[in-house]
Amino acid sequence: MKNKGFGILLLLLIFFGLSSSQFFETEKISSETFLEEEIKAINWKEVDQYPVFQNCENETEKEQQKSCFETTLINHLYQSIQSENTTVSKDINETIIIDFIVNEKGELSISNMKIDSILSNQLPFLEHKIIQGLDSLQPIAPAYKRGIPVKTTFKLPIIIKTNS
Repeated sequence: MKNKGFGILLLLLIFFGLSSSQFFETEKISSETFLEEEIKAINWKEVDQYPVFQNCENETEKEQQKSCFETTLINHLYQSIQSENTTVSKDINETIIIDFIVNEKGELSISNMKIDSILSNQLPFLEHKIIQGLDSLQPIAPAYKRGIPVKTTFKLPIIIKTNS
């Protein structure tokens, strides 16, 4: 009798063991599904790290990196523009819109520049000075997204104002 009771107990344990394994199964996700979910979760409009100029290398916070990048770019362009002593026939208070690209190699270029015709007539050197200024200022590192260098675009307004 002991053997028969032991056999039934063993059979019950095996039965419950096999039937309860379904409670411990994990859902398997295909690599395609995982990739699709990851791509949906990524914010493609933001980078993890902004392009870096040499003077911004020690900035670790994302907002500080962005601020340092923009400030360095603006200051360098203003210095390039102001290096030319020019007299204008009337006061100027105009805004130039410059679209920049920093590619995956960290190369800075202008993709578009909107200069008013009045401003171009008053300051014919302006566009050349801006391009020349950019050529002399290059980031040492591109922007990064998830550890991969990426191309980034920036829109930078520059106010040109003369005083009488």
